[in-house]
Amino acid sequence: MDIRSILQKEFKLRTVQINNVLELIDAGNTIPFIARYRKEMTGSLDDQVLRELNERYSYLKNLETRKQDVYRLIEEQGKMTDEISQTITAAITLQEIEDIYRPYRQKRRTRAIIAKEKGLEPLAALILLDSVPDDIIENKAADYIDPEKDLNSVDDVLQGARDIVAEDISDNASIRKEIRNIFHDQGIVESKGKKEEDSVYRLYYDFKEPVKSIVSHRILAINRGEKEDFLKVDISVPEEKIHSFLFDSYNVTNTNKRKHMVAAIIDAYKRLIQPSVEREIRNELTEKAEEQAMVVFRENLRQLLMQPPVQNRVVLGIDPAYRTGCKVCVVDETGKVLATTVIYPTPPQSKVQEAKAVLIALIDKFNVDIISIGNGTASRETEIFVADMLKEVKKDVSYVLVNEAGASVYSASKLGAEEFPDFDVSLRSAVSIARRLQDPLAELVKIDPRSIGVGQYQHDMNQKRLSETLGGVVEDVVNKVGVDLNTASASLLSYVSGVNKSIATNIVAYRESIGRFKNRKELMKVPKLGPKAFEQCAGFLRIRAGNNVLDNTAVHPESYEACEMLLNKLGYTQDDVMNNNLSMIDLLVKKFNIQTLAEQINIGEPTLRDIIDELKKPGRDPREELPPPMLKRDVLEITDLKPGMVLTGTVRNVADFGAFVDIGVHQDGLVHISQLADRFVKNPLEVVSVGDIVTVKVLEIEPDRKRISLTMRGINA
Repeated sequence: MDIRSILQKEFKLRTVQINNVLELIDAGNTIPFIARYRKEMTGSLDDQVLRELNERYSYLKNLETRKQDVYRLIEEQGKMTDEISQTITAAITLQEIEDIYRPYRQKRRTRAIIAKEKGLEPLAALILLDSVPDDIIENKAADYIDPEKDLNSVDDVLQGARDIVAEDISDNASIRKEIRNIFHDQGIVESKGKKEEDSVYRLYYDFKEPVKSIVSHRILAINRGEKEDFLKVDISVPEEKIHSFLFDSYNVTNTNKRKHMVAAIIDAYKRLIQPSVEREIRNELTEKAEEQAMVVFRENLRQLLMQPPVQNRVVLGIDPAYRTGCKVCVVDETGKVLATTVIYPTPPQSKVQEAKAVLIALIDKFNVDIISIGNGTASRETEIFVADMLKEVKKDVSYVLVNEAGASVYSASKLGAEEFPDFDVSLRSAVSIARRLQDPLAELVKIDPRSIGVGQYQHDMNQKRLSETLGGVVEDVVNKVGVDLNTASASLLSYVSGVNKSIATNIVAYRESIGRFKNRKELMKVPKLGPKAFEQCAGFLRIRAGNNVLDNTAVHPESYEACEMLLNKLGYTQDDVMNNNLSMIDLLVKKFNIQTLAEQINIGEPTLRDIIDELKKPGRDPREELPPPMLKRDVLEITDLKPGMVLTGTVRNVADFGAFVDIGVHQDGLVHISQLADRFVKNPLEVVSVGDIVTVKVLEIEPDRKRISLTMRGINA
């Protein structure tokens, strides 16, 4: 199997691109490093394409390995033929390989195996011959009667022979492939309610949709409903067509004259093929649905992690609760904890005035700029309390509702305990809620991405696959943003290209021993961080106010010499870079011609363009280009909403069927996919992303069901 040719065709890339990418991957380079620093070799492929290519590459390597294993296993049985060998070579999926191997795989004691042990294979071979009439088969069956083998009658003998034939039919790879195609093309997914009671699955109590067109989120909803015993799910297919196909395949032209073959065919389909193929199709639908859900989850997570940090602000974080009170934490501009306490403004205590006095005192004492409120239990009551309290504060203080998903996971984690060993678990949550406003990325990397809560059905998915996918997103974002080597936690450092958890821990320990890194070269002194790890990580680590201004950019140390040559040719120095005095650099580059410059300093054009961008904004944070979080001072009730009201909100989550928008009434509103734009929208991610600030209009309010329907159509008309 020519893996490179397959990848080239599927990804529509040039041969040199495929060869270079696979060479880089096989050499142990990370995807972020390849995407950023090997653009000349890859043709500037982005990290997502590189990840998809790498995943496909791994699949094809596994396929090739499995082909070799199956070939060997069949050959060891002495059953390899030219036809089987050619079929194995031509297979393009793991499913096809498993179908080929199916007849040769060691099975549990099936009915067919038991019949073979009783010596009924010759009779089964007669049934398969279209030239042998039924009466001859029945006469021959009498010769096999043997009470000692539990063959007490002709019927017993014929049943055993038919079991052998049925399994032979079921193990036929081409037969299974065609039936699988019929399931794909003509199958109908059907679900029925198993209970009378109302539930979130009521839409699926009498549901039908074709296999080839059913959408991903419905598959996942049906699967969950079945798992929770609310639904019974099947795939219906035209059995007459399948029977007809099987009859034709075995030359059964008259079902009355070959009744034993007909019985074996019907049994093979009903008992062996149908349950197996239906299970395969449902697994396939689930895998595709999970992949689609992961795409949505991946993009939601990417946008959440890319939320702009609220820098240089003192933040008061509140983790709302009822009985146990609201946990409060104040952190300074760097995230250092200044104070913690607990207030009880919510039921059952409802000590509102006392809680107000505590918060106002904290705001005055620490000069608080923003209040960050977790959006979980009791957040509505807490928000109302804070909005009312701010009316009594002289200083200009706003509040923000922050997605607190995962805060409790972090607070109860080993990492949370290590960071704040003297804090109660709930107080750690308040710290997390405050800090994730200051720097969402730095705080969210401490939490398993699956717990961040920006997807659908994440707990129903293949957890290993989900973890790998989301881990890749975190890795891409961390490396795109860059990491401050002198302030980053071990959690954040562990996502940097080439840095594992052990090296991250060593970096922090080394930093604590020397005070701070002054240049990137010092990384080579960190235990276990060798030349390869340095090559992979150096460009993604930043050193502010270090010995070399280039250490505060994404320029890789391997390009420092070229960078110096560029500055000299353009008449600049490192001091100009440090003082942002390169306003004329684009004009100078244009004057020299970028192609000529690249040749003169012996560097590729894509890398040269990246260097120029970095020199113009040393230490820049790409997140700053995105809209900041919405600051609030007052609060709305769901009863304040009226159809036609136009509001500004923040996209909290995106699903296949639309987007959930926080409009400040505690309950997120849904903008259905059909209401996202004045045009047809195939995928909500074409229009919105998590964190977007959008203008919406209220369509319908159902207070009892806590439902708000919104639209983004016609607002600017």
